[in-house]
Amino acid sequence: MATKPGILTEWPWASLGNLKYLVLAPFVGHSIYSFFMGKEESQRDFSYIFIFFYIVMRMVHHQMWISLSRYRTAKGDNRILDRSIEFDQVDRETNWDDQIILNGVVFYIGYLKFAETHHLPLWRIDGIIITALIHTGPVEFLYYWLHRALHHHFLYSRYHSHHHSSIVTEPHTAVIHPFAEIVTYYTLFFIPLATTIFTGTASIASIVAYSIYLDFMNLMGHCNFELIPKWTFSIFPPLKYFIYTPSFHSLHHTQFRSNYSLFMPMYDYLYGTVDKSSDTLYEKSLERKAELPDVVHLTHLTTPESIYHLRLGFASLASKPHTSKWYFWLMSPVTLWSFFITWIYGHTFVVERNLFRNLKIQTWAIPKYSIQYLMQWQRDTINNLIEEAIMEADQKGVKVLSLGLLNQVNKNGELYIRRHPKLKVKVVDGSSLAVAVVLNSIPKGTSQVVLRGRFSKVAYSIALALCQGGTQVMIDGEEYKRLKALLNPEVATNLVPSKSYTSKIWLVGDGLSEDEQLKAPKGTLFIPFSQFPPRKVRKDCFYFNTPAMNIPKHLENVDSCENWLPRRVMSAWRIAGILHALEGWNEHECGNKMFDIDKVWKASLQHGFSPLTTPSAIEAKA
Repeated sequence: MATKPGILTEWPWASLGNLKYLVLAPFVGHSIYSFFMGKEESQRDFSYIFIFFYIVMRMVHHQMWISLSRYRTAKGDNRILDRSIEFDQVDRETNWDDQIILNGVVFYIGYLKFAETHHLPLWRIDGIIITALIHTGPVEFLYYWLHRALHHHFLYSRYHSHHHSSIVTEPHTAVIHPFAEIVTYYTLFFIPLATTIFTGTASIASIVAYSIYLDFMNLMGHCNFELIPKWTFSIFPPLKYFIYTPSFHSLHHTQFRSNYSLFMPMYDYLYGTVDKSSDTLYEKSLERKAELPDVVHLTHLTTPESIYHLRLGFASLASKPHTSKWYFWLMSPVTLWSFFITWIYGHTFVVERNLFRNLKIQTWAIPKYSIQYLMQWQRDTINNLIEEAIMEADQKGVKVLSLGLLNQVNKNGELYIRRHPKLKVKVVDGSSLAVAVVLNSIPKGTSQVVLRGRFSKVAYSIALALCQGGTQVMIDGEEYKRLKALLNPEVATNLVPSKSYTSKIWLVGDGLSEDEQLKAPKGTLFIPFSQFPPRKVRKDCFYFNTPAMNIPKHLENVDSCENWLPRRVMSAWRIAGILHALEGWNEHECGNKMFDIDKVWKASLQHGFSPLTTPSAIEAKA
């Protein structure tokens, strides 16, 4: 929102939320009916029905740029600004598609009102030439002076300041403006289109090409990485007056009083408003190499729908905990296509970068879904991918690599350490911190807990710590015998071989069945010790998050959620790698290796991480 919002700031359909696409429904329905049912085949107008595909094309174009931009800025090569992007910017830019809806409405109404828009030819060269000339002349000139006017304090505070709230720009930033401002821009952009339409020189090609050009230049110019090669201007030096670069426009967002041009900097050169550091920043950005991280967290895709929740996916979905949406079924072809891609693409990719004071952190993802980790014939491929990621991290000088989710195969990474005993990078499974988080999530005064689910290194450690601390642990099955053998007789009395379900504190892992949950008493607190959350069956019970902690304010560039966790919350396994590097612990944590739990917990608190709040409604009564 602008500092002092002016009239027509809000979009007309803002109150509709995600239902705003219903604005287009009557037009889309009418165009489909008219094309297939309303007229004879010879009279059907492809121009009318094409508007829908044009809208979809624009949305796909936008998404391609946001995915590319986030991937490149995470890697770091050619990055322009190092400042962080946070959740407030993502939230501010979630309505990037409003201008596409407006575009669709204008096109549909224009078609219905003006006969000149009917039965447009596919191609006319004169229309394309006229469009290019009018854009280069009147549109660029008028935009330049409009933009300068928008930086006058009266208009800036009421309109344009909303756009400039984003110092570090992303492609979505390009179209984040108040409604009145977008209408003004569209009025300029429709000058070439209206001219060709009413002179009879318009074609589908001229309209689509001009729209692609506007989107391409606008989205490209708001990327936070430089991508136009230097040889482009070396071959034809005057080109710098007709094509701007991302670094050129980035300076406008940091300096505010320079580089006003739309896409062609010639008017900035003509009126002396080019920032003096434009060429320097351009060359510096081009020369910048990919960032070498200190810490890497290795994760993977979870469900097929998780591709949309990746930071490289839909920005608005990535900024919220992973939940399934009803409209995902509409994108099932894309989901299926991505699933097939994971069978053939064989390399990890960078998902995210963060900064903890001077510690550079990256998240890498294995291009495999959780279900693929359970397939026997996929295990060798996945093991190779994990091993390659560890070796790549070692070659890049990474200090610590933490293993997330199902990447903790082969005894939590011990196999890779044995194969490569000279590894400099420290491989961390994060079990010690996960245990510490679970222990500190149990309400104070608890005297008895139920331990259920598939046992793991973390589960055994939790049970041992609780028994040693005097808390009764109720376990059923063979795990009771294994644990009892590890305890001295005095401590072993706290290990109870029981099928009782009376305790209201349940520590649960993978494999917890629905039947077991139904046996828990009303008001039970389920505290997961596994990487994945249990399926929530009971509405009269409380489900805590998987082991995780709130992150401190000085952990920067956090604009997406980690799987199902809330905002600015990280899993214990991911935090463990950061702590390992901050503390300078010079040993691996994998296999059966466990660190001192109290030491790890205190280190996390000292560095600003804080525990999540246990539901206050739970009383520690066992």
